[in-house]
Amino acid sequence: MPWQSVRLLVDSKQAEPLSDALMEAGALSVSLEDADAGTVDETPLFGEPDHPTAELWPHSIAVVLLEDGADVAATLAAAAKQAGIPAPTDYTIETVAEQDWVRLTQSQFDPIPISARLWIVPTWHDAPDSSAINLKLDPGLAFGTGSHPTTRLCLRWLDGNLQGGESLLDYGCGSGILAIAAAKLGAGRVDGVDIDEQAVTASRDNATLNQVIAHFCLPGELAPEQFDIVVANILTNPLKGMAPLLAGRVRPGGHLVLSGILAEQAEDVMTVYRDWFVFDPPAIDEGWVRLAGIKQ
Repeated sequence: MPWQSVRLLVDSKQAEPLSDALMEAGALSVSLEDADAGTVDETPLFGEPDHPTAELWPHSIAVVLLEDGADVAATLAAAAKQAGIPAPTDYTIETVAEQDWVRLTQSQFDPIPISARLWIVPTWHDAPDSSAINLKLDPGLAFGTGSHPTTRLCLRWLDGNLQGGESLLDYGCGSGILAIAAAKLGAGRVDGVDIDEQAVTASRDNATLNQVIAHFCLPGELAPEQFDIVVANILTNPLKGMAPLLAGRVRPGGHLVLSGILAEQAEDVMTVYRDWFVFDPPAIDEGWVRLAGIKQ
């Protein structure tokens, strides 16, 4: 059975009431996206010590899934009335064909070579090179799978710079992929933190899957200590806001690796961190940047 996927712009203050009303009006699902994602106006939702959490993006897109025969205009009007807002008139409708979503998703993810010795391998695939360092990870609900340039950039830095035995903190660990890779590449103590409890759970599960020892927790549960290496693959705005926090986690002479940064944002980020770090030239992949610096 096919479905209808409806996309419409919504005001951030109206997004959640409208989403709840749409579900009551018969929507099968409603998801919200940042309308400015992938641009310099992208707004992260984050919460760190001394940094408030944004409620929603300033410009949001609601993606509404309805049954094939549903009256889109009537459903939107009913939900808008319940939410106390004008009925939306500017929206798009796409037909979503019935498919085997599991097989379709799996077919889109093949093993990813990071370097000659480092691969990311979905659990349903055999490792192309059994002698390589293979990171087992399932795309989908995981928070970072290696397919994005920012993750690849950080993995390549770890592959090329870890000597063995270093302590490492993965700040904003997501799926735990960077921490797990570090452990497999020979790091000593490995820690990861994330503000999302589901990310912490996913990281712990992935560490078990990959048979490595790493400690994952929420930010407030991390012991107050410094590390040889701190890696943070997040987004530009939180990276700038958390500069004192992250710099304080790097020991003198230690390394800071930052990503989630668009090329045109790199200089702004380095300017914020230059009170503590001397940076190498940025590494670029598909318009995204990795910054690596040494603490003075």
